[in-house]
Amino acid sequence: MKIAGRCHCGNISFQLHWTPEPTRIPARACGCGFCQRHGGVWTSCPTGRLEVAVRDPERVSAYEFGTRTAQFHVCAVCGVAPVVSCRVDGHVYAVVNVNCFDGVDPALLERVGVSFDEEDAATRVARRRKGWIADVSFVQSP
Repeated sequence: MKIAGRCHCGNISFQLHWTPEPTRIPARACGCGFCQRHGGVWTSCPTGRLEVAVRDPERVSAYEFGTRTAQFHVCAVCGVAPVVSCRVDGHVYAVVNVNCFDGVDPALLERVGVSFDEEDAATRVARRRKGWIADVSFVQSP
């Protein structure tokens, strides 16, 4: 299944190639202050492939907080964060915000609340390596 998504203005867009075809899409509503304020509900397909396109890179902020182990890619034009990435041993992993999906049946989304407050940095990075999208590319779109 190919899932398209984008920030509100389209400066940051993505194509998530979800394989195999999902019968449900886990949607983790993070309880941290940043995600609550920005509507961050994240999903990943560890066996999938993610292509992130950025129209104007100068209008994207890479926001880090807490353990500084992940970058929230926030559009400086519309304020939406459609993608979060993490670099582990030189490899990029990512998750995408289900609230940025275009044309996905909401019945596929299985929303659950999550908290990562008790994780230390090493546990957090190990979880991302195992469960986040591992085939990630960022490109500048025309």
